[in-house]
Amino acid sequence: MNKTIAVVPGSFDPITKGHLDIIQRSSGLFDEVHVSVLNNSKKTGFFSIEERLALIEEAVKHLPNVKVDYFSGLLVDFCEKIGAQQIVRGLRAVSDFEYEMQLTSMNKKLNDDIETLYMMTNNQYSFISSSMVKEVAKYGGDVSSIVPKNVEVALKEKYQQLAEEEK
Repeated sequence: MNKTIAVVPGSFDPITKGHLDIIQRSSGLFDEVHVSVLNNSKKTGFFSIEERLALIEEAVKHLPNVKVDYFSGLLVDFCEKIGAQQIVRGLRAVSDFEYEMQLTSMNKKLNDDIETLYMMTNNQYSFISSSMVKEVAKYGGDVSSIVPKNVEVALKEKYQQLAEEEK
């Protein structure tokens, strides 16, 4: 029997409990799940790739079939390289769908053998975005209910560091 391998791609800057919800549920559906940080040339990262990888690894350490990696270039090429047959994407709202549909259509055009599956985010996390998390944390707001503890600590440290550099 072939092992089922899925990729959950994203910038994860930072990882949120919404992301974790999708990752955890995916880990129950596939033999192996790769949480793959992509270097999106359209976005400047708040956390470095290395910091994001470390934050994700800590957050998913309880899931034995989840691996954390990094890639650049085309997602379908990365999937092919690791033998993944599925891409799992989380949807928070209807507004996510148009962009996701474009990505899926292009990926399908590039490699017809790789399927994209959409998973609705749990309602309690549907409003969360990494951008919103960073904005709330920047002004000292409580993000403890929407990010893992290690991410909460990392955000506080990063903003303290930035504040000290501004002095």
